[in-house]
Amino acid sequence: MTNEKKDILLDVQHLKKYFDTPAGMLHAVDDVSFQIERGKTLGIVGESGCGKSTIGRTILRLIEPTEGKIYFDGKDITNISKKELRELRKKMQIIFQDPFSSLDPRMTVSQTIAEPLKIHGMAGSKQQLESKVLELMERVGLAERLYDTYPHELDGGRRQRIGIARALAMDPEFIVCDEPVSALDVSIQAQILNLMEDIQEKDGLTYIFITHDLSVVNHFADDIAVMYMGRMVEKAPAEELFENPLHPYTKALLSAIPVPDIHVEMKRIVLKGEVTSPIEPKPVCRFAARCGEACDKCFASEPELKEITPGHFAACCRIDE
Repeated sequence: MTNEKKDILLDVQHLKKYFDTPAGMLHAVDDVSFQIERGKTLGIVGESGCGKSTIGRTILRLIEPTEGKIYFDGKDITNISKKELRELRKKMQIIFQDPFSSLDPRMTVSQTIAEPLKIHGMAGSKQQLESKVLELMERVGLAERLYDTYPHELDGGRRQRIGIARALAMDPEFIVCDEPVSALDVSIQAQILNLMEDIQEKDGLTYIFITHDLSVVNHFADDIAVMYMGRMVEKAPAEELFENPLHPYTKALLSAIPVPDIHVEMKRIVLKGEVTSPIEPKPVCRFAARCGEACDKCFASEPELKEITPGHFAACCRIDE
């Protein structure tokens, strides 16, 4: 048995993000902890409103955390200064969900890709900048003839390639991919995913891949974390999660993945009951009202995420029974 030390790039500890609303505090992210090894991908999945995108944006400090600690490459970045944050932006980037609304319609492809280089004073001469932009375009599969085109002249796949090139411009170590293929056709999705895998393999990038589609993240992520109403309810290596899901919510998500075979009968788990309000939630299991396996204990206390088998974590009081 080896005791090889893991090279942890991102360490998130007890992260919380609450939003003040007229009805009370909305618990968007509630006590979430995880680590990501350098060069690996963590997939974060769950329904809309579960807090997965908020996690990504809070880690990048696009929004400020309410509580918790965020360590990047061993350094606490939770409360760093604006100057330090500006430097950190070179190492941490994001690819947004909508490839159209995330681009400035008044800027050409080349201007969009060049913008971060200019902001951080890395543009060099005009010739050097043009050479760097063309290099980035080639890396993401954008033809040179698109250099002076505008976003509205391009399809969704090419727009998203612009977003990827912009994120790569600073040679980052870590990228949050916030549902980067959900707005694209299935054939284009495969192209973008293959591109991102190739870039990761070549540059050793570390990803958080946020999605609501488990079938997309299955072959892309090393580990998968399942979110429900601001809480992480399960986390495991991708293969392990698909073969041996422990949490009832994870089982329901997996049962909803379409099977491309008309002869295979799909046994879907239909979730019933009301979705728990994320505003001032009671200290009970937030999934209990929709869970077919819930017992009295589920409505009396909130289960903690704990390691059930090596590397496989779940938050459910029924697992030990």
